[in-house]
Amino acid sequence: MNSSAKASPWWTPSVHADRRPFLIGRNAIQAALRGFFAREDFIEVDTAVLQFSPGNEAHLHAFATEALTTDGQKAPFYLHTSPEFACKKLLAAGEERISCFAHVYRNRERGPLHHPEFTMLEWYRAGESYESLMMDCVRILALAAETVKTGKLAYRGAESDPFAGPERIGVAEAFERHAGIDLLASVAADGSTDRDHLAAEMKRVGLRVADDDGWADLFSRVLVERIEPHLGFGRITILDEYPISEAALARPSARDSRVAERFELYACGVELANGFGELTNAAEQRRRFEIEMAEKARVYGETYPIDEDFLAALPLMPEASGIALGFDRLVMLATGASRIDQVLWAPVAEYGR
Repeated sequence: MNSSAKASPWWTPSVHADRRPFLIGRNAIQAALRGFFAREDFIEVDTAVLQFSPGNEAHLHAFATEALTTDGQKAPFYLHTSPEFACKKLLAAGEERISCFAHVYRNRERGPLHHPEFTMLEWYRAGESYESLMMDCVRILALAAETVKTGKLAYRGAESDPFAGPERIGVAEAFERHAGIDLLASVAADGSTDRDHLAAEMKRVGLRVADDDGWADLFSRVLVERIEPHLGFGRITILDEYPISEAALARPSARDSRVAERFELYACGVELANGFGELTNAAEQRRRFEIEMAEKARVYGETYPIDEDFLAALPLMPEASGIALGFDRLVMLATGASRIDQVLWAPVAEYGR
């Protein structure tokens, strides 16, 4: 029996007493962030958890369920992996600044930084660039630290100063700096990728390549093994301009068609947020979803439905930027917790317990 199986349940008074300072910090940070968005004239929205499509990213795994119609017929549904589609429909409906604290659900995920059910903070700004989201992130991390009266974000011995100016680095520059790889040499002007070229570059610098690895698999391996260990130490890092093939919901950069208006936020080596300049071209969005689902079928032997309602709403959606931030992870780093279950009031039961 492993050590986690022997651990006392979270509701044991002594365990709860140890966790309670983190949980009180969580509530304080959530209240502070709600105040931040209210001052910025955001409307807080609430979206349905049950969705026809849980999202169409190849490597996200949803919880499936079914509804019964009034005449007893079964209809497949999923617990959403993000409130994103619903929030964008609200932008199409006419909302301009919205925020959402949403419980979201992701299967095959459990560990110090992952939980099957967690809280996603998403917010959207119509008519504003994705750089505005970067500024939001800087202010939000500083506010979280101020709220719990700390001068640092911390995780497992690593620290990041939320009050220092952030580092902003492009993905291609990070690949060159930390891995010695010219990433964009394997990306064509139309966004298509050259798997063999990237594989050769990885072998040259001593990284493992498997015969069945696709370009996306190789990209992820370099990112995890060579790039992420350098992000968010000492100060926050904004990793910007992902290759277009790694940004299914983001619009292409006006500067370089090979990359997208997508960034991720890191502190202490931990990914905290994923932001986009939002794609509003329905035909292009459908094409990207189909590519993602083809990859999902190849790797996992399953696919999820495409949300036709979402695609129908896209032509009405204004130019906008949007972001998803892992709220529980932010609380962890601000309070010094070492595991995500320490900052959840009532964690999901472990299988077999």
